[in-house]
Amino acid sequence: MSSATVAIVGAGLVGALNAVYFAQRGWHVDLYELRPDMRLEENKRNQRGKSINLALSERGLSALRATGLGLEDIILEASVPMRARMVHVGDKQLSQAYSVHGEHINAVDRARLNELLVDAAEKMDNVSLHFEHRLKSIDFEKNQLTFENGSVHHADLIIGADGAYSRTRAQIMRRVRMDYQQEYIDTGYCELSMPPIIGKDGQPEFALDPNHLHIWPRHTFMLIALPNPDRTFTCTLFMPFKMFEEIDTKEKLMAFFKKYFNDAIPLIGEECIIDDYFTNPRGSLISIKASPHNLANKAVVIGDAAHAMVPFYGQGMNCGFQDVEVLHQVLDQYQVKPDNLSSLGQALETYSEKRVKDAHAICDLAMYNHYEMRSAVTSLRFLARKKIEGLIHLVFPRLIVPLYTMVSFTTLPYSETIARWHRQTFWLNIAMGTTSFIAVGTAVGLGLRAHKDTIRDVIRRSIEQYL
Repeated sequence: MSSATVAIVGAGLVGALNAVYFAQRGWHVDLYELRPDMRLEENKRNQRGKSINLALSERGLSALRATGLGLEDIILEASVPMRARMVHVGDKQLSQAYSVHGEHINAVDRARLNELLVDAAEKMDNVSLHFEHRLKSIDFEKNQLTFENGSVHHADLIIGADGAYSRTRAQIMRRVRMDYQQEYIDTGYCELSMPPIIGKDGQPEFALDPNHLHIWPRHTFMLIALPNPDRTFTCTLFMPFKMFEEIDTKEKLMAFFKKYFNDAIPLIGEECIIDDYFTNPRGSLISIKASPHNLANKAVVIGDAAHAMVPFYGQGMNCGFQDVEVLHQVLDQYQVKPDNLSSLGQALETYSEKRVKDAHAICDLAMYNHYEMRSAVTSLRFLARKKIEGLIHLVFPRLIVPLYTMVSFTTLPYSETIARWHRQTFWLNIAMGTTSFIAVGTAVGLGLRAHKDTIRDVIRRSIEQYL
């Protein structure tokens, strides 16, 4: 049996997982990465402060599970479960559960996850790893890739998993009329680190509850903290670039933290705040939509190369992993085999049609969640809606399914998730209007017996009592 060859450009999370999938299908896989081997200690140090911790949820777990290699168990062992958000407002902390049924997401370190997936790919006999290979150009007539180190390689199928600034996508755009949309938001990020505290037994402990994703929402900016297995928290400060530029001295930085994140100062440590803020790079946040995702039967882009999104729904990695699972489901559907590629083009067209609408949907949803995380989580209306949604979902789990549940705890296509959410929103708005009417009526009755209270206080208490 002759074996087809696939060249995967990019050995990040999505590229490495895709290499495992193709190897299991019997293809010969060449996995190319522009960076040096990220598993070597000397290279790990160069990645300090350049990432945002990831939240692994059902879509990603489903793709890992489908390999049959136990990857989901290996990765979950290196993760920390997060069952709720913890919102920090002033001296108060408010826990907001992700699910009324106890479902949770998992905090994982990007670098560690990448190492585990590259290890899994390397164990496959038909996978060859090529580090320090930066793509220069692709000749699609010859199915030939040329790299900046002068090497030239051939492949029956070329896959771009090389991130938001994908060179593979750029090469495809020279050959196909690809619709392409790129948007930067005026928010950057900087990584900070919260060390463990020493417990009574002399062992390191988490400085905060480890089973929460901690958020300090401040409307136009925010601080978040995700737990790590080593008892640290990886914190990320998100705020407009103008604010980063204005906070340019140690004194301004600490004055800013004392005003807005005072409770975080003793947890992170003043020295660590100053060191991380002025040492770690500022990251940009970009949203990218592309259509189509393929060039005939020659090439396809997946992950951030096809649909980069801002990180506020924690779905970038999960969406990329689901790309891999869906791609291989479609290849199975069209019976594409390493010795028979006759239907490959049709399969890639179908994959692109299926995935483009879902990719666009989650990119838009990630933008929406930026507002929710930095502002709406403190809104009375937001909390009331969440309460109503949760109560209905608890009693009638199929009638109303919260948006977060559909996105994070199911594998329902994103586009279908959005459509259902819009339908639910219509009926929930009616329900909340009815609730307000009942609450006002109740408030009038209470007001007759409690004339000393203001009407506003009575209404607020009656709404809380009703909810």
